[in-house]
Amino acid sequence: MVDNSFRFVEVKRRGTRETFPTCQLDFCHAETAGRAGALACIRVSRRTSVTESNPDLAADATQPRGRVPGGVQSLERAFELLETMADAGGVIGLSRLAQESGLALPTIHRLIRTLVDLGYVRQEPSRQYSLGPRLIRLGDSASHLLGTWSRPYLSRLVDSLGESANLAMLDGDRVVYVAQVQSRQSMRMFTEVGRRVYPHCTAVGKALLAHLPPADVQTLLKRTGMPAQTEHTITEPDRFAEEIERVRANGYAMDDGEQEIGVRCVAVPVLGTSNRLAVSVSGPAPRMTPDVVERAVPLLRQAAADLADELSAPRPTGAVAG
Repeated sequence: MVDNSFRFVEVKRRGTRETFPTCQLDFCHAETAGRAGALACIRVSRRTSVTESNPDLAADATQPRGRVPGGVQSLERAFELLETMADAGGVIGLSRLAQESGLALPTIHRLIRTLVDLGYVRQEPSRQYSLGPRLIRLGDSASHLLGTWSRPYLSRLVDSLGESANLAMLDGDRVVYVAQVQSRQSMRMFTEVGRRVYPHCTAVGKALLAHLPPADVQTLLKRTGMPAQTEHTITEPDRFAEEIERVRANGYAMDDGEQEIGVRCVAVPVLGTSNRLAVSVSGPAPRMTPDVVERAVPLLRQAAADLADELSAPRPTGAVAG
């Protein structure tokens, strides 16, 4: 550590094993910053005999590495399990988790127990597992950073179109706004970051629902009830299904006074990320003319593609100035 900051360097790893009468220790050695043999981690497993094999290590030796070169496979697997749980709605049983992840049950059980102990997963009375409350703090921090990362792309939309630009996320049955850059015009649209709205009456919500399986959309709409926000809100499931088909065909969604009277909004999804995100531009209906919407769509698509690249790009793990 130099000046209270860390400097990361290339790490070369090699594994060794030491066996004792009642336990097995797997040592992961590292060569860092010129110091060979620094102890990086220790894994202890109970054993009943000194000749017992370790199936997890055997599997690790025969299977290819994870997606990240030089990554820690158990860490990658743990996050894959969390993402699988999120895709399942946050609650899932071990058998389905094994089916979805492709991992062996003993491996899943070991990882899940660790996540439970840390508070990132909890076991329900039904014996299923759910995402734990400790993830909330991480999510809050990530949402704040998401607003920071998206701001340059939203600002570019405002500079090009003169109207407010928004980033929204599908969170359960609601759409939550996670970032906004306001128009610099005296009359402009303002959406409070953190505001939660129904997806069926917003352009961002339609753009997000258009990329879900139709059965999932129908189930979500049954839960929300599709309440009318204005006289223009679509409240009939069949008519909304037709609207979603138009969104899929056009590649963008419109909200024409369906959430707020006198407000028009156009949105596209942010594809290629693990989050369900959409970007939009909104303004007073008299200014959001068909010509403005036509100009906005390709700009929104470019902003969505650039933001997807930003969020999907691996963060540098090489030398960090310190």
